Formats: sequence, structure tokens, C-alpha cells
Amino acid sequence: MISYPRWKIALVAVVLLIGIFLALPNLFGEENALQLARDRAAVTPADRTSVEQVLKDKGVTPTGAFLDQGRLTLRFISKQDQLQARDLIAEAQPNQYTIALSQASRVPEWMRNVGLSPLKLGLDLSGGVYLVYQVDIAGAVKQQLDHREQDFRASLRTARVAYQDVQVDYPTDRVRVLFRDADAFAKGKEAILADNRSLNLTDITVDGAPALELKLTPQEIKERQDTAVQQNIIILRNRLNSPELAVSEPQVAREGVDRIAIQLPGLQNSAEVKKILGKTATLEFRMVDETNNPLEAAATGRVPLGSKLYYSREKQPVLLKRDVVVTGDQLTDASFQPNTQDGPAVSVSLDSRGASKMLKNTEENIGHLMAVVFIDRSREKNAQGVEVDRTTEEVINRATIRGVFSNSFQITGVNPIEGRELALLLRAGGLAAPLTPVEERAIGPSLGQDNIDKGKNAMVFGMLAAFVFMFIYYKLFGLIADVVLVANVVLLTAFLSLVGAALTLPGIAAVVLTVGMAVDANILIYERIREELRNGVSPRAAITAGFDRAFSAIWDSNITALIAGMVLWLFGAGAVRGFAVVLVIGIGTSMFTSLMGSRALVQVIYGGKRKVERLSI
Repeated sequence: MISYPRWKIALVAVVLLIGIFLALPNLFGEENALQLARDRAAVTPADRTSVEQVLKDKGVTPTGAFLDQGRLTLRFISKQDQLQARDLIAEAQPNQYTIALSQASRVPEWMRNVGLSPLKLGLDLSGGVYLVYQVDIAGAVKQQLDHREQDFRASLRTARVAYQDVQVDYPTDRVRVLFRDADAFAKGKEAILADNRSLNLTDITVDGAPALELKLTPQEIKERQDTAVQQNIIILRNRLNSPELAVSEPQVAREGVDRIAIQLPGLQNSAEVKKILGKTATLEFRMVDETNNPLEAAATGRVPLGSKLYYSREKQPVLLKRDVVVTGDQLTDASFQPNTQDGPAVSVSLDSRGASKMLKNTEENIGHLMAVVFIDRSREKNAQGVEVDRTTEEVINRATIRGVFSNSFQITGVNPIEGRELALLLRAGGLAAPLTPVEERAIGPSLGQDNIDKGKNAMVFGMLAAFVFMFIYYKLFGLIADVVLVANVVLLTAFLSLVGAALTLPGIAAVVLTVGMAVDANILIYERIREELRNGVSPRAAITAGFDRAFSAIWDSNITALIAGMVLWLFGAGAVRGFAVVLVIGIGTSMFTSLMGSRALVQVIYGGKRKVERLSI
């Protein structure tokens, strides 16, 4: 009798059943679809009913509809129905939805409700939009120098230390603080280091007066540039994953030193996405200059020293102090509150540094006005069709400080639509450095389908050749290997669907490779069994010895392949990383099916109490 525990057979059966269940959604295919998202709000079931009624009245019936993450997805049987439905919805309910052309799975509602979803396809298989942005890393360094200047001014102002000026020299990456005498120099250095202990300041002399100098080292510049790229990647991911944008399964990755590549599978209209991606919204909190007349400053063009002229939403001039109390990069959270005592508001939370500054400012300025400046930066085309940077700064709120507060407060003076957008952009974060679009490619769904067909053919013919060979050469054991290979592909598909990995053309190559590795593992086992049989061992003993003695060779070969896959995943990018992900997962599934699945099936066929005279191998 072959010694193989029944619980292992049961485990294989359970894992295979779960794998089949998780892989089922991949059998239903996709249809043309529309994704509808409300500007700054979730689509409700009532909205779904309203949209479906609009289409029904015009004789266009979607084959399916569902709500997911605040978006409404409608499926259509043809491209013509998809485009007609888009036009009908836009005409019947203008400016109510952001409508994106996409693809959606035919998965039944009950599967979607229990969390099952099909395997995600990469850009080369599903079609979509490929965008590349260049990060202004020089601007990121300039931004850091500007922050240092603001911090030094704030530290000296708080400590009440007199100084001549704080100068920034961008070409040499330096910030200098000029003092009048040695006493002010000593106090100023102490005040700056108290707030910034990690800085490496140099004592210098400028025109005979003492001064402090901060020069960024090449390592600090490189770290700042790398940080800017990584922060922008995170921010872009947050924006693309927000419910306000109708984008499904976006992929954002670094490309080279200063570029970010974005893949939007299934997306056919990228105008709204590009508009939000390059947009930067942030806030500044400044004290109001209550001693000078803003109307006079606006009329004469002469702004008092230490102040800056802004305009409110109502186009009224407002004079604010140049010193910034808190900036938007010190925000840790922002949420929209539609119903407060003072109307719609955005609740803001600050980090410890921003909270300390706000606390000190409110303690010193009770009874005075503080303003909130909304800054919106974006890229737009001018009259000549050239993309230029556009910055809009306006005062959205002025309020008297009634009490002391620090890390949590509310901003009023916003309408519901801009309040939701402001909360979204603040929560996702302002871009750490400006972005410039350098490449945009649209990959049509027909090309993606052609890639799918070719990939399927390669996988089917490759597996079919392996099946035929194994069956002819190993007879019944070859048939067992064929069943195990199918189980391996099913488990691999199920696992990729479960973890949300995207399948690309290199991923299909990795699937074929793992099938080959699984075939190799079975060949090692079967050749060991044949060797034992030639040595005169009984059939059941040969099976046990074959599996046991082939284990070390299979283990070693798969571990070396796993190490190679991990290296590709760690140091690769894009298509290389996609190949590595499928390869690593495939190694795990092929090990399980070859060692446990094959053994369990052999046990079912040749186990039990009946006598085995010979093996079909």
C-alpha cells in the first residue's frame, strides 16, 4: 500500500476547488462599457436608476450595470451602443458625470458581491493609454531652498532676532542669513539650530558682516530629487485611485532618473485624467495686513513692504503678510464636511511642525484676521497651442482668530463642489515637483485583443505539445501529468486574480515557462520511478521512492529559479517586473501541483488495498 496521508489528498482537493472558484470569473470575458463618476461625490443607486431610465426611454439597453467604489459601470453589447449611450447621458444630464469609455467584465452580480473579479490585463493586452511625465527635479531642489528660507525667517522672527536678510542663491544651492553684528549672529544661529538640529551650517563673512550659510551637498540634492520623484508617484497613484476619477487599475512606476510612466488599461478617453494629474492644489495660511489699505495698493500698484497683494473670490483686493504661517505640505489629512454651522467646510489636520507654528501664531494674534490662500497650479494651452504653467492664487477665507488652536481646525468659505475637490487634492497631496508631459500613446483595444489571441495561441499550442508528449511517452502517468499541468494553470490564474496582479505579454511568457518547469518536475519524478522499477523494486515502492528521491532535485532547481525571479522583481521595472511576478507565483503553484497534486492523483489511482502488478509508465 502506498503511504500517503489522506489529509494531504483532501488538502489538494480543497485547494483545487478554491482555485477553480477564484478562477471562474475569467471565463466570462469583457464587453464595451461606460464608467460614470460624479464630480466630488459618489454615484448612488438612485443615480443608477435615473441613468438606466434615460437609456431605456431612448431604446438603448445595457447588458449589465453595477456600482463599485462610487462609480457606475454600464456594459453594452456593441461599440455603437456604448457611444450612443455616452451621448444620450451627456445630453440628458449635462455636467453631472465624468464619463469614460472602458471595458468591463461580464461577471455575474453574485460573484462580484462576494469579491470575485477576473484577472487584470495590462496595457499591451487590454489597450488603453500610456503616459510619461518628466519631473522637474531642479524645481524640487529650488522648492527645498525656498522652504529653508521660510523656516529661517520664521525661526528668527519667533526668537525676535534682528537680521539683515535671508538670501537664496539657486545656481549654487545655497541659503545665506545675513546679520548686523556678532551678538545677533550668535542668537540667530542658536534660534535656527533649535528648530533645525540636523542642519550643517557654516559660519562665513559677507561684506565684513557675520553670516550663516547652508549649502546642499550633492548627496542631499540627489536625495531630494529621488524623494520628489517617489512622492509624485505616490500622489499620482492617490489621485488615479480616487472615486472622482473613472480610472480602473492604473499602474504608476518610475522610468529612468526623472520620469514617471503611467499605464491606464482599458481607458479610451484620457482628457479628464490628464487634467487632474498635472494639477496641484495647496493652501497657505497668512495673517492679514490690517494697517494698510488694499484698495490703495491695488490702485497705485505700490504694495507696502512686508505685504503681498491678493484678490478674493469676489475680486476684492486683500493685503496679506509675506510671512507664511503654515503651508499645504504640512497637512496630514483633509476631509469635506458638507453640513456645518457655517456652511460647507474642509476639516484640516496638521503635522507636529505645522501644529506648533499654528499654535504659536494663534496665541500671539487673538483678535486679528488670518486668511486662507488657495493656490491652484496646472498646465494649459495658450492661444498659440503651447502648454504653459498657470498659477491661480485667491483668498477663499478671512476669519478673526477667536481662540487658540493647533493641529485641527476647519476652513469655511468654500462651495460644495470645490470643497470636495480641495479635500481630495489636499488629501492626495500637492505634487512635490512640477510635471511635464513628454509622451502619450493610445493603444487600441483591437491591438490588445490581437496580443491576447497570439498569447493564448502560444500558451495553448505549447501546452498541447507538452500534453501530447507526456501522454505518448509516459502513458497513464503522462495523463496524470497533463491533469496536473491544467491544475497548475488554474491555480496560477486564481492566485493572480486574488492578489490583483496584472497579466501582460511577458506574463503570458512566464505562464508558459512555469508550465515547462512543471513538466520538468514530473519528468524527474517519472524517470526516478522507472529507474526503481528497472532495479526490481515493486510498483508501489517505486512510486514512493520516485517521489521522495526526486524531491531534492526539484526543490533545488525551483529555488534557483525563484531567486532569479526575486532578483528580476527587485531590480526590474515595467515588463520585466510583470514577468517576474508571474514567474514567482508560478513556481509556487508548479511545486504544489507537481509534488502534492501529482502524488495525490497517483494515490487515488494506485492506492487502496488492491494489488498493483505493473505501472502504466
